[in-house]
Amino acid sequence: MAREINVNEINGIIKAVEDNRLVVKKALEVCPKAEEDVKKAADLCAKSAGASYADDVPVDVISEAASGIKIKTLKDAGYENLKQITDTSVKKLTEIEGISQDMAMTIKKTALDYLKTINNNSTIRLSVDEKTDENSRLVLALGKYIIYQNASNVAAGISFYDRIDTTKLINDMKPLTGGFSKMFMLSAKKEAAYKAFDTLDAELKGETGARITEIRSALHRAENLTNDEAWADFAANPIIYVNALEKVCPGMISNESDIYGLPEELASSLEEQKVSLDGLKCELRRYQQWGVKYILHQGRVLLGDEMGLGKTVQAIASMVSLRNTGETHFMVVCPASVTTNWEREVQKFSDLPVIVIHGSDKLEEVEQWVKEGGVAITTYETTGAIELAEEFKFSMLTVDEAHYIKNPNAQRSKNVRNIATKAERILFMTGTALENRVDEMISLIDVLDPNIAKSVKGIAFLHQAPKFRETVAPVYFRRKREDVLTELPELIENYEWCNLSKEEKKVYYKTLLGKNFMNVRRVSWNVEDINNSSKAMRLKEIVEEAKEEERKIIVFSFFLDTIQKVQALLGDICYGPINGSIQPKERQEIIDEFNNAPAGSVLLGQIQSAGTGLNIQSASIVVLCEPQFKPSIEDQAISRAYRMGQSRNVLVYRLLCDNTIDEKMTKVLEQKKKEFEAYADESVAGRESIELDDKIFGNMIEEEIERIKAEGEIEIPENVVETTNEQAAADEQALEKEEQKIDN
Repeated sequence: MAREINVNEINGIIKAVEDNRLVVKKALEVCPKAEEDVKKAADLCAKSAGASYADDVPVDVISEAASGIKIKTLKDAGYENLKQITDTSVKKLTEIEGISQDMAMTIKKTALDYLKTINNNSTIRLSVDEKTDENSRLVLALGKYIIYQNASNVAAGISFYDRIDTTKLINDMKPLTGGFSKMFMLSAKKEAAYKAFDTLDAELKGETGARITEIRSALHRAENLTNDEAWADFAANPIIYVNALEKVCPGMISNESDIYGLPEELASSLEEQKVSLDGLKCELRRYQQWGVKYILHQGRVLLGDEMGLGKTVQAIASMVSLRNTGETHFMVVCPASVTTNWEREVQKFSDLPVIVIHGSDKLEEVEQWVKEGGVAITTYETTGAIELAEEFKFSMLTVDEAHYIKNPNAQRSKNVRNIATKAERILFMTGTALENRVDEMISLIDVLDPNIAKSVKGIAFLHQAPKFRETVAPVYFRRKREDVLTELPELIENYEWCNLSKEEKKVYYKTLLGKNFMNVRRVSWNVEDINNSSKAMRLKEIVEEAKEEERKIIVFSFFLDTIQKVQALLGDICYGPINGSIQPKERQEIIDEFNNAPAGSVLLGQIQSAGTGLNIQSASIVVLCEPQFKPSIEDQAISRAYRMGQSRNVLVYRLLCDNTIDEKMTKVLEQKKKEFEAYADESVAGRESIELDDKIFGNMIEEEIERIKAEGEIEIPENVVETTNEQAAADEQALEKEEQKIDN
């Protein structure tokens, strides 16, 4: 039976081939225009940022650039800042007595030149909390560019129009559309016509057609993208937007160089390092790509990036790149509290197989890993049970929180170092700055490169000097958050001062006289009825405001009983708490539930346990129930939310009571910070050295007691049992031991 093809089908395919050709052509040509739109929008954002900054620049600066300008005359006329000068006209300036037309023109030109310099050096911060006209225009332009870029990449992968002569195939088919000519077609031509139809039909219904449909849909989405849709996409994928802006407008996010203090010779050699990221399921920031190159090129390194910069992702990307070059076995050693987090991160960001070596089946799990490969994740405690054959070697060992093995005589240090002898590459990771803990740094470097460790021992006293940094550069690489995450939304810190009620004062005075450090620190939270706590009432207000602003909240406290009271106060909107007794898998499940929870939800955490090793960017409000002895503990807790990937301004609320030990602690710690910054470079290590000790805190309590007696506002309760400082210290140690079981 003769084969029949409907004329409409043939004409439909001919039209589809031509229409699709135009779609592919458009996708390949649309990006340059989208790039220009991004550049124009970014320039407007920079100018807006510069103009805003000009409000704070005193008019005096123009006298530094041009002599003879009468600054006092300008100030007397009401011109106090640079913006007022740039916004006015030359004619208006000449109306000021004593300002000639030539001077007015000089003043105006100097101010505009200064503003231009500010604009050229302004960096851009994008936040869903600052949807200005300029920011919205930029986010919309970036949203369209990202869609167009993806469509262009898909179009570039379509080889249909290159490998198939569509014009010839269409001409071969055309006789089938005419009834008369079709009747007299030779069998060979008719066969060619049918074959041409089948070829084009198969392409358009197969992968080529699917890709073109994808492109067509993307172009339509980009052309109709709204501001609201772009902002929503930005909130979900801030890193993709930042990467796009960095690509189109280098320097708009950060003016810092990629090399971040590395010697030029080393930096130059790293540039040539090839990285293969097929199978990595996330976008790397530019500084992270550089970190991966450093890890792969140097082989045995200590990555000291600050918290929140994505050390874990850089480690995973390095493993992926090694896997793509034929490597098979990788191991991660980490604290027990973050094993589940590591397992999920590897699965989320890569296609690498994972096996957790921990618990009663650890020996079988080691055997499975040796046989099958992949990423083995284990704890410091488990390393003592891992025995590997003499001849066995694996590609890379990653040691998270590497400062845990700073003491070479500790058993876990010996265990990890023994495993390290089997690894071809070693990556130590720590967010703790080691520049001011030089002995710890040298101890870790000794595992990586004994020669470098030996050479820096003699110049350890120069740990802040360029010579020391250059010597350790081949094995130690650290970037600070303010250097590489300049696009992060603002961190806004609020000191929420509450006034004690009469009931709260009675309890507070009683705890002071008891002299138990832990009880004294519970100010306001230790009332019998939590509804009478001024801090608790302020917390309720913060949570209500957060819900209205569609935000989520993390509440931290040192004390479990405070967390329990907050949970009782807020009820079902609370998730957790995360404390030392919560197993790693369970704490990750709590975080997953919280991430999927509605606005106004609250995650409760003990600051020692939930304040480290967790990524909780879905929250943009952090509440600290009481001041801590060490500000670095607060910094770590805040970094759970204020980190790469955060798209909203992060609000920090410190709940404090006026005229109490809270006030004294805050003042002393602020003074200590000022003293440190006056004599040393600011760093995380420096902040970690700032803390209160028992002696200082004991003196604070005595001062508070004397103040109360002098004021005589409330009668001091009698027969208070005084707890000695030694007992208070013992109480604190017992509490910490109980609350941090998971890390022991």
